[in-house]
Amino acid sequence: MQISLDRQAQEALFDLPTNDGAYSDEQLSYLQSLGARRSAIMMAFPPKAAGTFLRAAAVAATGGDVLRVVYAQGSRDAQLYLPTLMGYYLGGFCAGPMVVHVHMQAFPANISLLEALGIRPIILLRSIADMLASYWDMLDRSTAPNQGINCTIPPDFRTMDAARKADFMVDVIAPWYAGYYATWLDYAERAGDRVCILEYASLQTDPAGTLKRLLDHAGTPRPLSDCRKAIDTVWDDRFNLRFNQGLEGRSHEYFSFAHLERISKLLSYYPATVPMRAELIGL
Repeated sequence: MQISLDRQAQEALFDLPTNDGAYSDEQLSYLQSLGARRSAIMMAFPPKAAGTFLRAAAVAATGGDVLRVVYAQGSRDAQLYLPTLMGYYLGGFCAGPMVVHVHMQAFPANISLLEALGIRPIILLRSIADMLASYWDMLDRSTAPNQGINCTIPPDFRTMDAARKADFMVDVIAPWYAGYYATWLDYAERAGDRVCILEYASLQTDPAGTLKRLLDHAGTPRPLSDCRKAIDTVWDDRFNLRFNQGLEGRSHEYFSFAHLERISKLLSYYPATVPMRAELIGL
């Protein structure tokens, strides 16, 4: 699908925001006009939170397409890439809604762009310890474990003993998760219903209802019957979609109580996580 960039679009690409991502009034007005043209499904999930599975279900329910909206995420926080987003809102890439699954924190520059385009993000709450257990499994299965996030995975990870692996997951990977929930829960408290907060437990007990809530929030509503059909369509392929075991409480097979205390200490720096602290620690 061809993308036509008029002069205003071309100028907007090079009209840099401030360091914190704030736009001039003229740039903001233009981005708002673009965002009004199309809906977008933005799943800003942490790794190992069934995002790939729900992404596939959202595609099946809406006829949308997955679009990568970062320049190159490899091993670092996702930061939104304006040219791709602008191309989508100008009618490019796909006929249906854009479906995005991205491991992204709610940093000011990202939030500024989401708000300018009218994108309403969705996040998911799950025990950090359980997600670390699933992450550990993924790294154990990988023959080239270059799959860190804001970190480098040691080349000998697969041959480490269990205690050293557990320490690495909590000392190096867990801080990203603490920062993820710190930024999103703080933003959600300030932004109200702009952010949809899903819970992993609800996904397990009512996957179709969870998908419907996600789509309703994104501005791409579908009947519950369509959501059930979409879940059924992708369910048999859930293991290829990295849905792993989908169990809560697995972390106790991987981490000691001392490890959970260390995760708790990470979260203790961020007041916004207080209401969800027990759930995020996995107690």
